Amino acid sequence: MSYTNPNLPAEERAEHLLGLMTLEEKAGQLIQPFGWQAYEHRDGKMTLTESFKEKVAGGGVGSLYGMLRADPWTGVTLATGLSPREGAEAVNTLQRYVLEHSRLGIPVLIGEECSHGHMAIGATVFPVPLSLGSSWNVELYREVCRAVALETRSQGGAVTYSPVLDVVRDPRWGRTEECFGEDAYLISEMAVAAVEGLQGESLQSGGSVGATLKHFVGYGSSEGGRNAGPVHMGWRELLEVDLLPFKKAVEAGAVSIMPAYNEIDGVPCTTNTELLEDILREAWGFEGLIITDCGAIEMLASGHDVAEDGMDAAVQSLEAGIDMEMSGEMYGKYLVDAVREGKLDPALLDRAVRRVLTLKFRLGLFEQPFADPDAAERVIGSKAHQELARQVAGESIILLKNEAGVLPLSKTAGTIAVIGPNADAGYNQLGDYTSPQPPAKVATVLSGIRSKLAAEPERVLYAPGCRIKGDSREGFEAALACAEQADTVVMVVGGSSARDFGEGSIDLKTGASKVTENAWNDMDCGEGIDRVSLTLSGVQLELIQQVHQLGKPVIVVYINGRPVSEPWIDEHVHAILEAWYPGQEGGHAVADILFGDVNPSGKLTVSVPKHVGQLPVYYNGKRSRGKRYLEADSQPQYPFGFGLSYTEFTYSGLKVEPEVIAAGETAIVSVDVQNTGGREGAEVVQLYISDVASKVTRPARELKAFDKIKLAPGEKQTVLFTVGPEQLQYIGPDLRPVVEPGAFKVLVGKHVNDTLSTDLTVRG
Repeated sequence: MSYTNPNLPAEERAEHLLGLMTLEEKAGQLIQPFGWQAYEHRDGKMTLTESFKEKVAGGGVGSLYGMLRADPWTGVTLATGLSPREGAEAVNTLQRYVLEHSRLGIPVLIGEECSHGHMAIGATVFPVPLSLGSSWNVELYREVCRAVALETRSQGGAVTYSPVLDVVRDPRWGRTEECFGEDAYLISEMAVAAVEGLQGESLQSGGSVGATLKHFVGYGSSEGGRNAGPVHMGWRELLEVDLLPFKKAVEAGAVSIMPAYNEIDGVPCTTNTELLEDILREAWGFEGLIITDCGAIEMLASGHDVAEDGMDAAVQSLEAGIDMEMSGEMYGKYLVDAVREGKLDPALLDRAVRRVLTLKFRLGLFEQPFADPDAAERVIGSKAHQELARQVAGESIILLKNEAGVLPLSKTAGTIAVIGPNADAGYNQLGDYTSPQPPAKVATVLSGIRSKLAAEPERVLYAPGCRIKGDSREGFEAALACAEQADTVVMVVGGSSARDFGEGSIDLKTGASKVTENAWNDMDCGEGIDRVSLTLSGVQLELIQQVHQLGKPVIVVYINGRPVSEPWIDEHVHAILEAWYPGQEGGHAVADILFGDVNPSGKLTVSVPKHVGQLPVYYNGKRSRGKRYLEADSQPQYPFGFGLSYTEFTYSGLKVEPEVIAAGETAIVSVDVQNTGGREGAEVVQLYISDVASKVTRPARELKAFDKIKLAPGEKQTVLFTVGPEQLQYIGPDLRPVVEPGAFKVLVGKHVNDTLSTDLTVRG
């Protein structure tokens, strides 16, 4: 028996290797320093830093975080970063050094951020998860995850810190863009697709990476929508809503979990043994790796204040079930001393190391620790992946309003003014967790529209008008003059999650890029950027209002990471597209929708309130939440599941067979959907369940199934759903799943507030 024998089970190999390790070597496997600090890249040459070499000599480095990552936080730029080939070669240089200069030759686990594409220079930037969820196309998202895994693994990344499975409860939260939406069932479907897509059929494949589910758990329900704030949630809601996507993803085979920063009922997730041991390990049978978010252990002593000092925080975390620490600061400083001083049971240290080693064996790192530079150069940012990014962006864009059929636009007549701070700002449409990209790689809305009218460039006019933030109106005059010359105005507004990449600013009078000593930062969304409002930042609304006074048809395109609540826009402009952050091909996708080359089929996965004072406004609140406010009702401006098309869909013939079932039986729901318009289009058929009476209060209705279908004009299709215990159960008085006898409503339709209804009875 030897850990070098690839024919032995991973668990046996890990056990043998564990028995050969020193205390320092064991502790080294549990730390994950920042990978970009492990090398220097100058004049086209990559060299390992002395500090990294010292860590290897002092007991080893189990993992590196974001070795290939580039962004302002890391300080890695287009000039100093690594190309796809260079990144793969850098990983190989590092792995070779570790294998040659460590006693046992344990390869390093490279963990990378891949929320919507590998966060490395040159990688394909797909739409953000909020956009991906809006496609309601699970199979297409699985393809996206396969592409992301292929690009990441080809460069040497073996684990990704995605998918984000947080359930959004307050969209003021800056990380709303990283989530799929407000519904646990929809998130669960995307979660399973992510795990299957990222991990593939074999973790050892050159196109697979281990998925890390985050943030476990309740992170999207923080107090006041503030990042990492306390969560006030009972066990029933936790089990029924926030834990559901994680459970489904664990059942799908996810190999890694990342606890959230927040506390729940006073207990930080980092040390919550009920979550990490009782539920995750024992109830669900999870055997994979648990890794902290960056700085989470330190927060226990400075933030949550449940630990006396760093050593106490490290010991508490390991005892609670944390296997690896991102950043490695606390584990690296204290674990060895904690064992030697009798403050930490060495068996618990072994438990964590065993899990790390097992995952490395499962990933095939001992047999193939090296990246493939040729493959990296070939697949990263490939044409096929660009086309996939454009397709999924097109399926995710939501048509919220289309008064008098102003859309689609004509390709043969009319002048179009493209105005707004997001019209030609590439980084603003990429979202957070994005690396610097060459400007030519990103198609903005302006360039997308210009490409449609390339033969007549004079038909497209442009002016930025204003910035995302700030009160400068110096660009208004040029924007109004531009709009005055046009037949139609496309206003591209919204938000920005772009961190300061040193790209400078935009001249508001000419629209030209300019580099200033202090680059303007328009960031009003993203991690750590929470808001008290959902209105447009700066003077964007004022710009739209002044353009509207010209009497031209005005189309608003939102590019943003959270819902926008602007009643004036909803009432006055002629058409509205919600594009979220649509990724590098987003400009082409928006243009495809504007000109009718793609029929919009995206649907909202978050409810859009009329006013921030309505929050929380998520669709599946309890029946007892109240009816209205003094100033307004409690209904959102645009409900969950809403989205228009350039064609019309008619629903009929809803029925359930049989109409009466036992608690463990299933029924078939069928409904006829017909395209009664003049264009081919795709429709998301949505099924909701309403429990008429229950021993525990329930939401009025809950999404339990959906199917995205494509229909030609006049075509009719019968859509079938199965309804059984999984769709009818809830967490009962004893905190266990139960299907109660009684009456249920089965609702099927276009969105949560536009459905047909029929009855289903569960007999006692």
